[in-house]
Amino acid sequence: MSKPGQPYGEEAYRALEGKVLGKRVKVLIVDVDQYKRPVTVVYLDSRDINREMVREGYAWAYREYLKGPYASEYIDAENDARSKKLGLWKQANPLPPWEFRKGLRKGDHDGR
Repeated sequence: MSKPGQPYGEEAYRALEGKVLGKRVKVLIVDVDQYKRPVTVVYLDSRDINREMVREGYAWAYREYLKGPYASEYIDAENDARSKKLGLWKQANPLPPWEFRKGLRKGDHDGR
């Protein structure tokens, strides 16, 4: 049995794959999370792929790691996607990934 995915996760994966698969990207480590995993921003030439994913409704602006002058750009991108009901914002009540994972750890496979 495969691990259940978050709603809209497959679409986000395909969108990211379409942007960067087979291309040379630059990955900037901006922080390290509580599990010692790098928190990164992916660039393709001058394009901030993370921000594009947020702007198109494929990702959340993860405020915990948004520091510095670029934070408002991500929040604005998310607000724009929300208002246009793009991507994951088509859902009535989208669940943030950090909440979805918390639900999986508790054994609740729909993330709620």
